[in-house]
Amino acid sequence: MAGPLLRSLWSTTRKSLSSSSPSAPLRPFLCPRPHAYTLPRCFSAVAGAAAAAAPGSSLDPNRLRNVAVIAHVDHGKTTLMDRLLRQCGADIPHERALDSISLERERGITIASKVTAILWKENELNMVDTPGHADFGGEVERVVGMVEGAVLVVDAGEGPLAQTKFVLAKALKYGLRPILLLNKVDRPAVTEERCDEVESLVFDLFANLGATEEQLDFPVLYASAKEGWASSTFTKSPPDNTKSMSELLDAIIRHVPPPTASLDAPFQMLVSMMEKDFYLGRILTGRVSSGVIRVGDRVHGLRSTDSGVEKIEEGKVLKLMKKKGTNMVLIDSAGAGDIISMAGLTSPSIGHTVANVEVMTALPTVELDPPTISMTFSCLFHIYIFFLFDVSVNICVMLMSSMVTTPYLTGGKIGDRLMAEAETNLAINVLPGLSESYEVQGRGELQLGILIENMRREGFELSVSPPKVMYKTEKGVKFEPLEEVTIEVNEEHVGLVMEALSHRRAEVVDMGPVAGSEGRTRISMTCPSRGLVGYRSVFSSDTRGTGFMHRAFLTYAKFRGPLGNVRKGVLVSMGHGTITAYALVSLEPRGTLFVTPGMEFLKVNYLFKLSLKELYFV
Repeated sequence: MAGPLLRSLWSTTRKSLSSSSPSAPLRPFLCPRPHAYTLPRCFSAVAGAAAAAAPGSSLDPNRLRNVAVIAHVDHGKTTLMDRLLRQCGADIPHERALDSISLERERGITIASKVTAILWKENELNMVDTPGHADFGGEVERVVGMVEGAVLVVDAGEGPLAQTKFVLAKALKYGLRPILLLNKVDRPAVTEERCDEVESLVFDLFANLGATEEQLDFPVLYASAKEGWASSTFTKSPPDNTKSMSELLDAIIRHVPPPTASLDAPFQMLVSMMEKDFYLGRILTGRVSSGVIRVGDRVHGLRSTDSGVEKIEEGKVLKLMKKKGTNMVLIDSAGAGDIISMAGLTSPSIGHTVANVEVMTALPTVELDPPTISMTFSCLFHIYIFFLFDVSVNICVMLMSSMVTTPYLTGGKIGDRLMAEAETNLAINVLPGLSESYEVQGRGELQLGILIENMRREGFELSVSPPKVMYKTEKGVKFEPLEEVTIEVNEEHVGLVMEALSHRRAEVVDMGPVAGSEGRTRISMTCPSRGLVGYRSVFSSDTRGTGFMHRAFLTYAKFRGPLGNVRKGVLVSMGHGTITAYALVSLEPRGTLFVTPGMEFLKVNYLFKLSLKELYFV
């Protein structure tokens, strides 16, 4: 009970001090126009701005609540969004309805942030679902500025982890007052004492991140997103008549303030998301900072440069759209504080300002954490020529001609695709290199791996270099990125994991048993990013698939020196014949063997050249 006791003392002290003080596919875009006039936030051309700003009107900012759902990976954000949508009457075709990317559904993770609106008690809630993995932290950073509140989802069994700290720090930086939602309380291992302990840990995390007095006095709710209910008091199974998300929705209306924006000021909107449609072109999504926007208005795009504000493009608003539930619907107008999508401009992108033509002031952009890892993307052209040196000149010329005419294979096509990715994902930087190669900088291996997989599915063929860590040099001192690593393993695997990470220059910060899990140990440590490259597969092998590892960027620190005994690469035989046990005795301590005595082994480089020739002739 230490958690609620500390928070009650804090709340009582704060109140006494304050009292003594003096004061999807975009198919729905093609829906018929009459649907736009049935929307609850439609705008009548007859009514003026004064009538629209009246309390209870469709453009009244007091009706709006902009909320982000933030959490560590696998703590239940997307499942919670499904239950909120269903609670407000939206049609959910399947589980994880907001995961529109195929890789999201396959891997069970959220890769990109999504915005949707739900109606609750005459209020409109713009809910933003954010990724929980550290590699996609840029998605959290660029959307947290659009909202006035946040729901911090924490697994009641696991407690706050590495990514919880990251997303909470971003929310507190923007002055948000999060609502703590302890999820998965229906699990048998979760007790009221465990929830009190997790609440105390979250309170300490708030304090360590420099939260204000108001932010420290956060409301707490208990929920089971899987079962579809939330409660203001701890319970394992509420009564059937209260088994819903009503208490969470009421808490959002009560604790999240409406946006403070003026409808009378000129229109301005900061672009936070961008997507492309075959018919409408660029679709820009963002929060309206001020004014009212209507279909047909003249607007232009602005961006800040070293020499001042630069005008990008001027055009007309062709479509205004808003995500409601799982469908995108057309609207006629939108007011300050709302989150909308618009089409009509072809040049502005994320971080740019869209405003009325008389406005020449750009809104401040979002600051993102720097990338920590890079890979070189290039075409396969020079690789084919290198390995086909013994093929006749005619075959080489024919192969070169087929490669040049094949789409998604040349360096130019690869470069265009990478530049388009950098335009929609600000956490990725693309720098042109030599010989039609491109250096792609990102947050981690998973983020770049997702990009590579998407390009492969789109038909691209490319070569990729091993990941490299990005260093910094300040006043002659070398700095490297450090990551905060949280590991949960069985007790018998602790020694093996600790030994492996000690060679990778990791330093232990905290270590102890996992509450509610007998025989499990949780280790918190800091480790250089270069030491974690390629370690996840080794970790899975060492723990026999029973361990969990979470990592998040922490800071840049002084270089910790070369790595220890870290196995990298593979052992390749240079001959062919029958493998003997005598030959494997001296090789076994140097790595993991994939062969056994008695196997027939052919020469690797001969097979590799042969496969390339056969691939061409087939």
